[in-house]
Amino acid sequence: MSVISVEQVGPTRWITLNRPDKLNAINYEMVNALRAELNSAAVDDNTKVLVLTANGRAFSSGYDLSELAEDEISGALRWHGILEDDVSLTMQLWSFPKPTIAAVHGWVLAGGCELAMACDMIIATDKAKFGEPEVKYGSGPATLLMPFIIGQKKTNELLFTGDTIDAEEALRIGLINKIVPEESLHDEVHALIKKIAPTPLSTLRLTKIGLIRAQEAIGIRQAISANMDVSAILNGSDSPEQKEFDDIVRKEGLKQALAWRDARFEESLGDKGKGKK
Repeated sequence: MSVISVEQVGPTRWITLNRPDKLNAINYEMVNALRAELNSAAVDDNTKVLVLTANGRAFSSGYDLSELAEDEISGALRWHGILEDDVSLTMQLWSFPKPTIAAVHGWVLAGGCELAMACDMIIATDKAKFGEPEVKYGSGPATLLMPFIIGQKKTNELLFTGDTIDAEEALRIGLINKIVPEESLHDEVHALIKKIAPTPLSTLRLTKIGLIRAQEAIGIRQAISANMDVSAILNGSDSPEQKEFDDIVRKEGLKQALAWRDARFEESLGDKGKGKK
């Protein structure tokens, strides 16, 4: 089974993440498949709009931690090479020369959240949940897009806590464009496409160039490059918690490792910090 599926519907290229049994976790194969498809769609004059969506219960849970744990990656240099591939994919989508829409549902987490944020617009179902929970693994976001989209203070809160937010909060802070019922997701995307597609392709391309350059002028590429270097060091630090998490993944599976991770944070709260009057 292909890790992505592709369909051309009129002027729109629909790319669908297709690892539903893994909550569309992004593995090496998916990174390569998405990069190839973005290259193809970029030069296809029959494609005016690109939509990124997903099969199954979630848009994406992020990068495949089971695959990373099995690889037993160590050292900042090795991590830098892996993160460079991940960041390159996200920035390829961000700089795609035509309008892009993420149509998301369920979990939209970590690297999956970064792919959604890299799109020009996000339409989400009312059950969608967003977050960058990497800090709970002893890591950080590979592509630091969030402060450019929602601002520094809210980004600080989400990245330090690893909290997830619902669609209503995502809309309130400007992370997404619209909330729709799950059964209406594709209809709403088609309605948006109908407003975009009549515009000449040259106009869409030049408008996208202007939008990209506005972000580049305030340093988005430099910030993301600097963050990638820091993330490589962070991931390569091999903290005891990272090692324990990866060991549980290899021996007992990702589900047990996530339960261990979440229990750590619940136990660390306990009754501490409540204070006394």
